[in-house]
Amino acid sequence: MSIRKTITKWALQVGLVMWAASAGAQMYPGNGMGAMSSPPTNQRPPALKAVGIEQHLDQQIPPNLAFRDESGKPVKLADYFGKRPMILNLVYYQCPMLCGEVLAGLASAMTLVNFDVGKQYDVITVSIDPRETPEMATEKKNTFVQRYHRAGAADGWHFLTGDKADIEALAKASGWQYEFDESTGQFAHATAILVLTPEGKISRYLYGVEFPPKDLRLALVEASQNKIGSAVDQVLLYCYHYDPATGKYGAIIVNIMRLAGVLTMLILGAFLFVMFRRPHIPAEVARAR
Repeated sequence: MSIRKTITKWALQVGLVMWAASAGAQMYPGNGMGAMSSPPTNQRPPALKAVGIEQHLDQQIPPNLAFRDESGKPVKLADYFGKRPMILNLVYYQCPMLCGEVLAGLASAMTLVNFDVGKQYDVITVSIDPRETPEMATEKKNTFVQRYHRAGAADGWHFLTGDKADIEALAKASGWQYEFDESTGQFAHATAILVLTPEGKISRYLYGVEFPPKDLRLALVEASQNKIGSAVDQVLLYCYHYDPATGKYGAIIVNIMRLAGVLTMLILGAFLFVMFRRPHIPAEVARAR
């Protein structure tokens, strides 16, 4: 491949990276818009005093908590640790509203991320309702694995049920605060997913019922300690910063401008190098042509 073609190809790749950074900055601004973390307890409505998210970043999820998987097999969280980054979400399978929306939003975001469940990362979905059964977990798993629709997903997306003590211990470690309403028989709870390191430490919280694929991808790359992802992801992580208050990645304009300046200088230098390396053609030869 000629030097000119190599530089052209390289310049196009640089352009794509810069376009991605620019587009991301417009689509997902880190300005506090969108889902926010929970307000302080004293600012919550009386009925929701005990409901919210208390971030425990870099804290260990207890590995010895015991649950049952969708087949009814006893498992411990440690069985899923030590392999890949994980998404942890707490729901309940008979939830009439939010939980289904969270699972649908998660499945939708995962289909737009080119990492595969069961290969680059795993998902652990845990019911907070100790009355729920593995049969309910199986039904929910079938629905959302089918919606995700990628080979191997059933091996990497786990739907668990458990006893009250283990559920409460997991929720407490996660900072995921919920409350059971005796009058309705339902749970009041926040909406968020957690991204864990392979060792089971909390790396990121993403809030809401819909999750920008860019945020999900960058969170998984960070949780994996850059063991998954590409060079483009490394550039984007330089240009974007996770904001714990919003649970989103926002553009760092200063870093984007720095990167743009460096890349511009490199492209200009490469162009001048090619121009000076071109063979000199005498004027009389050029006229003869």
